[in-house]
Amino acid sequence: MNLVDVVNENYKNTNVESFPKFKTGDTIDVHARITEGNKSRIQIFRGVCIAMKEEGKLSGHFRVRKVSSGIGVERVFPFHSPNVEKIEIVQKGKSRRSKLYYLRDRSGKSARIAIDYDRK
Repeated sequence: MNLVDVVNENYKNTNVESFPKFKTGDTIDVHARITEGNKSRIQIFRGVCIAMKEEGKLSGHFRVRKVSSGIGVERVFPFHSPNVEKIEIVQKGKSRRSKLYYLRDRSGKSARIAIDYDRK
């Protein structure tokens, strides 16, 4: 084992195995740890997963988008971040693309994603 593999083992998050399998188009709750001063708390970020990159690797991340007070907010969460405590799937969506960046230009009914009732 070389030095890069040793460093990668140190930075892996142990919670990654407990994350559910989700895809782009799914509405998810990401329980993220927020540090304010010397206090930390868990904040839930609920939105649609619009992109995923390198799901199984150390540098992989996923992008979640929500609309808050009429303004679109996107956050990028690395899979192996120690700040990501838990991920819950709220609703499974049908998407035919791996990146849903077109949702940035849409609002209202055209920004909805159909529910996938067939996926378990």
